[in-house]
Amino acid sequence: MGRKKRTVRVAHELPKSRRKSIAKALEEHTSETKEEWDRGSEWKEIRFFRKRVKVGEMRTIMMPITVFHGTRPGPVITIIGGTHGDELTGPSACTNLLSNTFTGLGGALDPQTMAGTVRIVPVLNLPGYRMKSRYFPDGRDLNRAFPGRAKGNTTSRVAVTVNKHLIEGSDVIIDLHSAAQGRSNMPQIRADLTHPESHLLAKAFGIEIVLDSRPPKGSLRRCANGKDIATVTYEGGGANWLDQSAVKVAVHGCLNVLRSLKVIPNNPSRPKFRLKAAGSTWLRAGEGGLLDMFVSPGSLVTRGDIIATISDPGTPGLSVDIVAPEDGLMICTATNPFVAAGMPVGHFLPVTKHMDLLLGQIDDRNCLIVNGSQGQPIWREEDVELVEIEVEGEWSSGSVDAEWNEVNAEESEQEEAES
Repeated sequence: MGRKKRTVRVAHELPKSRRKSIAKALEEHTSETKEEWDRGSEWKEIRFFRKRVKVGEMRTIMMPITVFHGTRPGPVITIIGGTHGDELTGPSACTNLLSNTFTGLGGALDPQTMAGTVRIVPVLNLPGYRMKSRYFPDGRDLNRAFPGRAKGNTTSRVAVTVNKHLIEGSDVIIDLHSAAQGRSNMPQIRADLTHPESHLLAKAFGIEIVLDSRPPKGSLRRCANGKDIATVTYEGGGANWLDQSAVKVAVHGCLNVLRSLKVIPNNPSRPKFRLKAAGSTWLRAGEGGLLDMFVSPGSLVTRGDIIATISDPGTPGLSVDIVAPEDGLMICTATNPFVAAGMPVGHFLPVTKHMDLLLGQIDDRNCLIVNGSQGQPIWREEDVELVEIEVEGEWSSGSVDAEWNEVNAEESEQEEAES
């Protein structure tokens, strides 16, 4: 007897105009399976960076990249970590996906039971990773350099290579990130929901918070979307430290995508609801001083709640409260206690109509429990059956991909124009 699918609950908090754009894009989109993915099609070995990968084989190629080439036709999925060298959620998640728990005989990523091709890149920005830096050695951000220029600066030249060998040729890309230095993100997916294949990919990842975000100029996601490649950005945790909960969700989500695309066996896990959001608000310090945060990434707050205080050692006894402007969710909070006037201390997601969905799924710290974050890490368990749950949701307001503190952005653009 077939598995009965539950009705998916959708909560709309997206602006009406954006909602219409998304609905129109989905209505006009016809999902077609590529002929070369047909399980009865001829399936051959592949070459990557002049290295041969046979059918049903896994091979690590020094970038490092590990390529799984399944025994049956299917899509090419590329999973990338470490685009920013100090963001460790992606490298850790990719490393765990490559552990024997998954790649061994009978494991979820056993190439003998896999369809299509899966390429896993734990660290894309190796120089930055070795320096514990977000940037390349020339001080530029790789995720603002795509598609790159063959005769440009160092970062731009690397972007050209990544574009040629990784982005092109992919059917699906999952780009794993964490917050920049001095802050921490709750697990969330970012995608342009007017790009139908990316929209479906965001849903397939199987977590609650999906932010409708147009890709920033020069980003890997924008470059891939421009080639009509389904691409999402996962965010979770912070820079130069490991948030194991965020890593668990990343692994869980990647496996969900592979299951949804029938690349690996079994059914994907779904969240109880899905909150689609088209905007957010940066909460900023009104005064400089020492920041004392009372909330965490994923905390639910109501209008008027004190989320932090700022005190200045130069004016003992005086403190300034930062309060929640309305009901909502803290999707990011500052971890650096040193603040100056105007610095952001939190990324706030207003939720005006659907707080009941969130309140039904919180822990004892009043934080949202994200699908895939509970229990032992999957790579430490022997027999894992992921729970199937379904329901959806949506929301509204600003640029989620804006940098917390943009470093030399104008100077970099000017140099790029002059070079």
